[in-house]
Amino acid sequence: MRPCCSRPSSEAGHNGLAMSQPLIRSALPSDEATWRQLWRGYCEFYEARLPEEVTRRTWARILDPDSAVMCIVAEVEGRVYGFAHCVVHENTWETQPVCYLEDLYVLPSARERGIGTALIEWLRNAMRAEGWARLYWMTREDNTQARQLYDRFTQADGFVRYVVRARDLS
Repeated sequence: MRPCCSRPSSEAGHNGLAMSQPLIRSALPSDEATWRQLWRGYCEFYEARLPEEVTRRTWARILDPDSAVMCIVAEVEGRVYGFAHCVVHENTWETQPVCYLEDLYVLPSARERGIGTALIEWLRNAMRAEGWARLYWMTREDNTQARQLYDRFTQADGFVRYVVRARDLS
């Protein structure tokens, strides 16, 4: 499923200033420079240092219509303020595919103005339209600002994540 676009309702931020309604749409080739800036901010937040090859490959997969990786962006008045990276995949617990929201990032200056909400709402609408069994994501336990947003949609399910990395295998 490749996203199109939608305009959710506007939302006032914590400082009372309303931001125009975001347009949620698929990332376009012309978004690369802005996406790279946002991606850099996201990686810095998580203290992740990724090789340029990973960033280049991620962007290529985002643009590839045959890739399971998709990226939607939130645009306000011609400027992109945030993105969501997702992977729709089969699973062993339902008969329908599920959507993993792998990354969600909004510029710090645009937070609490409805951008994150609009991105997740777009995915919830896509879930209904595409027949996904569920939409799921994770965040760091101490990411309180993101968790405040996420808790408005659902509660954490109590699972603990384990990761085995190829570089750690000997």
